[in-house]
Amino acid sequence: MSSTAGSSVFFLLSILVICLLVLLLLRYYLPLRTTPAYLLVPVFLAIALPASIILLVPIDLASSAGTDTGGSRGIWLPERVLLVEWRICYWLTFMLTWAILPLLGEYVDSGYREPKARLLYSLHQNGRYQLMVLTSAVVGGVYFFWQSGFHVTSLKALVMALAYAWGLILAIYLMGHGLVALPRRLWRNASISGRLKRLQSHAPGVHEKLNEATEKLEEYEQQVLLLQQRKNGTAREFKDWIDELAETSPDPEIRISSSANTRSSPTIPAVITERYLADLARKLKRARHKKMRFVDEWNRLVQRATETRLILDSTTSKRLEFGKASPNAFFLDRYSFLTPYTRYHLHTNVIPSLYYTSGVLLGLASVSIIWSEIVKALDPKLSIVGLTVVHHPRSDRGQIGFAGQAIAGMWLLYMVAAALFSITEVKVWGNRALVRRGTYGESACWYSLQVAKLTVPLAYNFITFVPPSIYKQTTFYAFLGKLINLTPLGSGFSNFFPIFILVPVCATLFGLYAKIKNTFGFGGGVMDEDEDDANPNGLGTGGWREGRALIERETSSHNGSTLRLATRDNSPAPSAYRDDPTGEPSQPASRVIGSAPRPQARAPRERRERGRQPVNLPNEEEGGFFGDFAHRVKNTFETTFEGVQRPRWMGGEEDGAGRGIGSGGAAASGDEEGFSFLKLFGGGQGRVRL
Repeated sequence: MSSTAGSSVFFLLSILVICLLVLLLLRYYLPLRTTPAYLLVPVFLAIALPASIILLVPIDLASSAGTDTGGSRGIWLPERVLLVEWRICYWLTFMLTWAILPLLGEYVDSGYREPKARLLYSLHQNGRYQLMVLTSAVVGGVYFFWQSGFHVTSLKALVMALAYAWGLILAIYLMGHGLVALPRRLWRNASISGRLKRLQSHAPGVHEKLNEATEKLEEYEQQVLLLQQRKNGTAREFKDWIDELAETSPDPEIRISSSANTRSSPTIPAVITERYLADLARKLKRARHKKMRFVDEWNRLVQRATETRLILDSTTSKRLEFGKASPNAFFLDRYSFLTPYTRYHLHTNVIPSLYYTSGVLLGLASVSIIWSEIVKALDPKLSIVGLTVVHHPRSDRGQIGFAGQAIAGMWLLYMVAAALFSITEVKVWGNRALVRRGTYGESACWYSLQVAKLTVPLAYNFITFVPPSIYKQTTFYAFLGKLINLTPLGSGFSNFFPIFILVPVCATLFGLYAKIKNTFGFGGGVMDEDEDDANPNGLGTGGWREGRALIERETSSHNGSTLRLATRDNSPAPSAYRDDPTGEPSQPASRVIGSAPRPQARAPRERRERGRQPVNLPNEEEGGFFGDFAHRVKNTFETTFEGVQRPRWMGGEEDGAGRGIGSGGAAASGDEEGFSFLKLFGGGQGRVRL
């Protein structure tokens, strides 16, 4: 027996590296200095513990099925140490998933001021969720206690089996979608022109959502303004509350000018109650973070589209310049050691080749995982994943060394990554989103909850890819697997349910989401990639031509010319009020897109109204013979009377420079008494009287 000293040191160093990476991830999405500890610590544990499970599974496999020689045994730990590690990771993850994070998310989202009121609101909002969980537990408990008797082991098995079943259902669906969508995304991004067209096709939707979020935020802020004007007639404790809400809004002058341009004035109740103020505060926080989300998404989309356009334009000169980076940009963007010529080859040759290679490799990995899910219940020896992990160095039963551990870690990491990638693709999660340095606290709790919920079922599902003679000897199986397989129903569910991975795989592969959307007229669960497949030409509302016009107008509105990304900036998401994840205001933030900073406190009303006007798209080829014929007929009728001079008795000008009859004369220039050709039929101002 070899010593575990080296394995213990490696395990501890790996845990430290995982914690450091999780902190960097949280720093990217959350402002660490302003985030309260009661939110930061649970979110940190909900990500770090599942990441350590990905490390713990290969160590457990090698510890129970290690090689005979100490040099190639790999990283292994004693059984007692592994059991303690599994108990800590599992039960902490369980409590975070089913109790702590759901309550914490509603607590942060609450609009009340006092902690007691926030806690009561959180308990009330989670009552329905906990009632559903309790109902499922009662139904499952009847079966468990009838099958194996009423004792402590049955109760423990009931809790762990129900949590595993629900997590596996969600994990199989998300992983099945991600195993197709992730390689396909890499393959499609290899085409620079296709990448640009997809960005342009997404631009109208993002731009419209940004306008809607801005309007909704203005509506709530105007309610706060009206409350501040009426606060003298309310209770004393409500005055301070209203003042706090008003302090988080922009300057009063901006608010007054904005409220003057508002089409409809919001109404406030005659009697101000605590529930009304809490509801308004919660809606105000959500609206601010929603605007922050879409501003950040729009800025990133414009920047990526502009960079992609520059890459396409550099094919003639063989030189690629993105411009000088902002001091707040990412480290690799601020210090570039590439010449324009090498940068051109990097973005036009090297990166597309990497995209193609990664897409092919991940596609093969997806096929291997799907095949292993199908055949593992029939014959585990046919599992491709198991064959790559388990080695047979002249032994009767399979053994796992360090190479097998590394391969097992990569397989499990890819499975979890595919499931988490689907969370960002499926559009059914409401207003939740990850925003750099501006993620809402409730969204941070929800995303970390999904990480904790999916990792344990996928980890146990992964070890079943190897032969039963190996995974049944692991500490993980002794801790969790035996309780899952305590009843025939639990054993059959664990073995045969993963076959249903073919459902999301086929739905994503053949674009069934878009077909369902077109058939029934709703978009629940429709993915962006499927929408691209359903409308490849970008025709109709929100097409890529409209998106291209919006992006060009956005990039040219700052300096009067096409944006060349002179001052690229990857600073945090802009907002008039830089809120921390709990909704408490902090200092304002700004972002630069192009050579001039974009005003973030409040966009002028005229600019947004101009943004909603129809975009004048450039003339391009339209659709063959019928499109050209329609344009020619239209031009014929419009230009028929352009060369005809109106006589003076019909309102023509004395100098003979009258306009054509078809042009509408003075009526076209705004004179109500002027002549219009349609007035011959009883119409006026372009109208026809019937």
